[in-house]
Amino acid sequence: MLTPARTRGFLRATAAAVALSSVLLTTGCGASDESGKDAKATAAVPAGFPVTIDNCGVRTTYDRPPSRVVTIHQHPAELMLALGLKERMVGTAFPDSAVLPELRKNYEAIPELAKKEPSFEKILDAEPDFVYGGYGSAFAENEGRSRKAFADAGIDTYLNREYCGKKRVTMEDTYDEIRTIGEVFGVPDRADELVADLEGRVGRAAAEVAGEPEVPVFVYDSGDKSAFTAGGKSLGTELIRLAGGENVFADLDDVFGDVSWEQVVARKPEVIAVYDYADAGSVEEKKTFLLSQPALADVPAVRNKRFVVLPLTATLVGIRSAYAVEDLARGLHPESFR
Repeated sequence: MLTPARTRGFLRATAAAVALSSVLLTTGCGASDESGKDAKATAAVPAGFPVTIDNCGVRTTYDRPPSRVVTIHQHPAELMLALGLKERMVGTAFPDSAVLPELRKNYEAIPELAKKEPSFEKILDAEPDFVYGGYGSAFAENEGRSRKAFADAGIDTYLNREYCGKKRVTMEDTYDEIRTIGEVFGVPDRADELVADLEGRVGRAAAEVAGEPEVPVFVYDSGDKSAFTAGGKSLGTELIRLAGGENVFADLDDVFGDVSWEQVVARKPEVIAVYDYADAGSVEEKKTFLLSQPALADVPAVRNKRFVVLPLTATLVGIRSAYAVEDLARGLHPESFR
């Protein structure tokens, strides 16, 4: 017996298939014969499909590109927009920094479902056939948004690969994420072009600082009693390396973790990368806190007031990470960009 949620999912899938078939047939896609059967078969399965994707232990076969997408968290939304997929997006949620200027107009045109993660019911109201989450919390089981719950409602899901496990995250994960989403949505050529552009950005920034001595960098995310920082498995560590620096807590065997202020002092960072995002205090508040701590007064980065500010979104698996390499490189080696 179909539940109401499953019925909605079935009806949406059926309607989407019929609509897509009608469009393809009326625009002349596929050869026709007297019976019309071959034309209908061609229209039913777009070129390049079906596509099967393994994502964080969930295997999904797509017979056609998703047509109604909800993104939870900002970096999946920006990636979708950068691939020219605005018309497929029916809802966004949880913006945590200013949107890239070139994407802002399109981003603001999409309904915002919630300032944080929307409820399962709120997402269902948007009638998506695909939900793309940026952090693991997008599919929090204790809040009723498990991937199984969406599957039971006839809705496919995808989780940013950064949250698939505890392996070290690199720029290759960013490029693979873009290519995978391009494959799911039937735009692999756009994905390849975007990856080439981002690789070019990273390559040019890295070339500017090639041969320069590595600058010790401490990532300050948040915290007062202790410091919440980026560990060796974070993409931030890779971005710092590409920009001509070294994360002083690269030996922390996690994506993020807490360290003591005594450890920060002992490692003598020359630059502090401040992560900027909502709900963690403003950048100025963070700088004021660091500069006001007597115990940190002799830390080179604090003594010389050397800070680089990065939107948290720019340190995640998404299109911003390539931009972050250049921003970091300029902050670590300003003399190379004069």
